[in-house]
Amino acid sequence: MAHDASHYLMTPLGVVTVRDTAHLAALLRLSGSSGTPIAFRSGGTSLSGQASTEGLLLDTRRNFRAIEVLDGGARVRVQPGATVRQVNARLARHTRKLGPDPASEAACTVGGVVANNSSGMSCGTEFNTYNTIESAVLVLADGTVLDTAAPDADERMREAAPALWHGLAELRDRVRSDPAMVETIRRQYAIKNTMGYGVNAFLDHDSPVQLLLHLVVGSEGTLAFVAEATFRTLPVRAHTATGMLYFPTLADATGALPALVASGLATVELLDATSLRVAQRDPGADDELLPLRVDRHAALLVEYQEADADALASRLAAWPELVTVLPLVQPATLTQDPRRRDALWHIRKDLYATVAGNRPSGTTAMLEDIAVPVAALRETCEGLTALFDRHGYEDSVIFGHAKDGNIHFMLTERFDDPGSTQRYAEFTEEMVALVLRNGGTLKAEHGTGRIMAPYVRRQFGDDLYGVMLRVKELADPRGLLNPGVLLNEDPDGPLQHLKLTPTVEAEVDRCVECGYCEPVCPSKDLTVTPRQRIVLRRERERARLAGDAELVAELDRDYGYDGLDTCAADGMCQTACPVRIDTGKLVKRLRAEHDHPVAGAGWDAAAKHWGTVTRAGATAMTTAKLLPAPLVTAVTDLGRALLGADDVPRYDGGLPRGGTPRRARATADAVAVYVPSCIGSMFGPADASQGVRDAFLALCERAGVAVTIPEGVESMCCGTPWTSKGNHAGHRTMAANVLPALHEATRGGELPVISDGVSCTEGFLNLAAGSGLTVIDAVAFVEREVLPALSVRAPFASIAVHPTCSSTHLGVTDPMVRVASAISDDVVVPVDWGCCAFAGDRGMLHPELTASATRAESAELAGREFAAYASANRTCELGMTRATGKPYRHILELLDDATRT
Repeated sequence: MAHDASHYLMTPLGVVTVRDTAHLAALLRLSGSSGTPIAFRSGGTSLSGQASTEGLLLDTRRNFRAIEVLDGGARVRVQPGATVRQVNARLARHTRKLGPDPASEAACTVGGVVANNSSGMSCGTEFNTYNTIESAVLVLADGTVLDTAAPDADERMREAAPALWHGLAELRDRVRSDPAMVETIRRQYAIKNTMGYGVNAFLDHDSPVQLLLHLVVGSEGTLAFVAEATFRTLPVRAHTATGMLYFPTLADATGALPALVASGLATVELLDATSLRVAQRDPGADDELLPLRVDRHAALLVEYQEADADALASRLAAWPELVTVLPLVQPATLTQDPRRRDALWHIRKDLYATVAGNRPSGTTAMLEDIAVPVAALRETCEGLTALFDRHGYEDSVIFGHAKDGNIHFMLTERFDDPGSTQRYAEFTEEMVALVLRNGGTLKAEHGTGRIMAPYVRRQFGDDLYGVMLRVKELADPRGLLNPGVLLNEDPDGPLQHLKLTPTVEAEVDRCVECGYCEPVCPSKDLTVTPRQRIVLRRERERARLAGDAELVAELDRDYGYDGLDTCAADGMCQTACPVRIDTGKLVKRLRAEHDHPVAGAGWDAAAKHWGTVTRAGATAMTTAKLLPAPLVTAVTDLGRALLGADDVPRYDGGLPRGGTPRRARATADAVAVYVPSCIGSMFGPADASQGVRDAFLALCERAGVAVTIPEGVESMCCGTPWTSKGNHAGHRTMAANVLPALHEATRGGELPVISDGVSCTEGFLNLAAGSGLTVIDAVAFVEREVLPALSVRAPFASIAVHPTCSSTHLGVTDPMVRVASAISDDVVVPVDWGCCAFAGDRGMLHPELTASATRAESAELAGREFAAYASANRTCELGMTRATGKPYRHILELLDDATRT
């Protein structure tokens, strides 16, 4: 928990997982009585060091995730541990969204959004957190809980915190009576600005309780804790048109801004020449960018966002006339194609990944942000480029929200070298002078944090800085809330507690500790997350280099369960990671290193006799089903106690009987080779269900689509059981058995291979990589080749669909939903769906992992009954059946039922 996305690292006195608001208030009272500093931590995506402490670190993520949509989506009440994406997913049903739209929306939490006064790509200053928050439940430094939404909130505040109430009223009057302070505030907040406290509140609000609420916004946990916040929401403008405009120079791009902004564009994103050169290295670079010989070029990514098609059509009608007056190096067209739009945004969003992912091992990636008046944007960007050159920072890209004069730039630095640290300090001083000289702010979105705290006085002047000091003194008299953050007189403060990143291994070295992986991790609420698995490896290496053998041994001991045993190795972390790290691959490799030779040999032997193994497993499952479940469970529990929980699966009565054998089936004029999954042979279908194998064959027959099942199918497997355990020998053995047989069956790759379990499909794709074989999941195959020939005769009233980690990786989720929508008018994918973590046998080895991973989705589904529950993988169906008590079946089984004559 001590590691966050910033380049600071402090070791806390302790970490407390806060249970609820009352618990937090008690901790604040304890802090006051003991003089112990406190910091709040939720998503850990902040970049400026505001979530680090040497005192108590309070984890406010796990138990503060409630979301309540109000007034048909016009407002939403949220606890601080919910991510922006989770909130917007619930609002989407009402075509509404939050105002702030930070790029980190998948991982940043509402607590951080409020603490940093977040904005984003399109909200500007009008719809940032400050201007869309309506009320909050605040916990003050002395433990007082104050709900600013109460009708008598101001009076309650005066009674509960009289010094704070009177002090804020006095500051309000003092600021308003000083023309110089008023003018400075108006100028400072005409642009995005998150430096210091939001003293614009003293001009915008009257009552002390509203002053406090809006001062807390952007206060970075230094004034109070936000236990709950209520926001006014915005309508979703779903009709978009997007384009990339390439200009010969930065001056040409910035000169075009007034006309572009006046045309009604929602977003105008700047990419400088270095950004374009870096983006050309990305595999996702498009045909417009790749041929460009970048010299002094710049680009603007622009997008219209409108509420309806007519409004967008009006914008598009005026576009040709607008672009004729722009000095473009190539024609500019706008696209409404979602795939083309995604490709354009990929260029902009993947700049960070490209630079950070290719930085030298041992260096730290830093993403900074500033804002200046738009008129000063060109001069500021050119000045920054000169600073990069002067200080030797290569590939330092400049990009950002040009419409707001808000730009980001990236540096990579090595903080274990005193010379490099001094270089960074000198660069920072010159950068500060450049930005302030151009009338800008040193922080626009990311918060003051530790990095810019000593420069608040320089930006605002002595008088307003004095006001800020007084605000802190009134709200936190003992200075125990996040000391050193936002206000700090120590000029060397930004150079203290810098994070060092020792070289460890490829996955670890590329990690920037952003935390984007954490919301999608199945073990996040049980043990550790991918980010934590990686930083534990870094801490182990740091301890080893320091000669601390005792700490190394302790970390190794704890890492066995927390880091290895409870990792589902599902690869979902890679889908969220900006530098595309699959921590599951790291875990698999480490499992292989820890694998006992006897166990490894056993799995290799199993690969050679897989048909026998699957039948033995099926027989065991059927036998167990005939015996009293408590007896079988007790036997497996004894085995787990004797041999280890990671080696002996735990039986429970909810598991099915064994499946039936797989048999070859020759078919004339086959268009595909079907390999039924061995999971379906080992685990039988849900009660009274036909199973996916019979369903798939029946559907193909009904549609007149001929498929064949190859000889030797009873011994075939996709190889996933071996890769998940890091057993490379067994995987090679299975590949040597399967690939020649499939080459023969497919006539040298002429026919595709069809797999009926989406995780098996992913496994076959890995197994067959480079072999010339084409592998397709049965759901995608049926949707494309079979479904059009079917007639729905018995539709389902409603279906709850559980996507899987593999359906996400392979793009099979949308086909699965489309198949469900063909047989039901009411198809629901839970907002809180996530990997079930059954992960082959992982859910039987560590059922507590599946229980934790499915808790939120299960709770959401408990709100209503569905006629059917569907997924696309037998083990995932087992996991979700266990979690919800509902019979999950393969979506193709439901399709068979609905189209059967």
